[in-house]
Amino acid sequence: MSMAQRWSGAHTLPVLCVGALDGPESLLASGAEGGEVTVWNHEGTPLAQLRLSGEEDVTCAVFSPVAPGLLYASHGETISILDPRNLKGPLEELPNIGEDEINSLSINETGTMLAAADDSGAVRVLELQTGKVSRTLRKHTNICSSVAFRPQRPQSLVSAGLDMQVMLWNLQKTRPLWTFSLQESVEQEEGHQQKAGQLFNPPLAHCVSVATCGNVFACAAEDGRVHLMRVGAGSRLDQQGALKAHSQGASQAHFVNHLSHPYWLATGGNDGLVALWDLSEDPVVAPEGKSKPRAAAHRRKPKGKGKSKLQAQGNPKDQSQQQKEDKKEDEKKRGDEEPEEGCSAVPGTDECLKTGPRLSFKHEDKVNWVCPALLKGQPSLLIADQSSSLSVYSLAGL
Repeated sequence: MSMAQRWSGAHTLPVLCVGALDGPESLLASGAEGGEVTVWNHEGTPLAQLRLSGEEDVTCAVFSPVAPGLLYASHGETISILDPRNLKGPLEELPNIGEDEINSLSINETGTMLAAADDSGAVRVLELQTGKVSRTLRKHTNICSSVAFRPQRPQSLVSAGLDMQVMLWNLQKTRPLWTFSLQESVEQEEGHQQKAGQLFNPPLAHCVSVATCGNVFACAAEDGRVHLMRVGAGSRLDQQGALKAHSQGASQAHFVNHLSHPYWLATGGNDGLVALWDLSEDPVVAPEGKSKPRAAAHRRKPKGKGKSKLQAQGNPKDQSQQQKEDKKEDEKKRGDEEPEEGCSAVPGTDECLKTGPRLSFKHEDKVNWVCPALLKGQPSLLIADQSSSLSVYSLAGL
């Protein structure tokens, strides 16, 4: 892989997050410690800088998918709404959106709702038209570190936290449709390979991402693994597994939408490694993987056990009622849910991930953020680390 290009000269403190706006405008935004926000063009030129009031760390920056003139940045318990093309000051500040410091923001693809995950463990959902919190989702028992709306399902989101839980939510319900314990999953896989220094790292969940199909989730965790989940009909958790991705905690996992299929995943970790994985033949992603248990026996728990565990954590009546309600809609969308043809699992599929990622590079420092973006027409990864600059790696040729 080619050497990284360095974008610098805008921030004075470590960059914590990066957001990308694809399309004709191709803008990028980075947030740093001390309330610093910078907007960049796709060539790496800083267009504008701003220091937000209170000078609290900017933990997340996301563009509206429907209104290119809106950028949302979280700092402390506040969300600032900015115009990236005229970064003179916030268009509006929404104070006290988080019950505690906000860690993660996600906007649904219709641009109508924003979800904010905070240190209290809550996910607050805002109606963007009014700027008001319309619902609060409480189930995490520790910091909620990450939240992501599901593509093609604007009323559904997934959250992950330092309680080692991943939860699927439908915004019509006050309780999660299911809760998946990364800790139980790891404990069930006694035989999985772990490096000596990592034996006691619990799978605290740091970052969750959803593929464009809306049904495949990836969650980066402190145990160095990226845990994979696939949702089937009735919103059930159909498949789960994990990639042994990093020798220290995995801090970032993001699906890349600019390559040959939707199941490329970029990950970053505390070991300074950034990696790109092709998951198209992973048994969790490929539906045919279900019929080839040998390909992933050590990477996912038996389906029956998984189901009984999930039901034990919620009212089975509610779950079965929810399944009925969702069944018709899910069956209609089934075509969309299946991965692309040609992404089937084959005997020995297991080996294709054992050999490691398709691309990887040793970054200089702990990774704070990985942001896939299209820069000058080339698929790229922007990396924020402990420094005040960004590193850009091209994925051209994949």
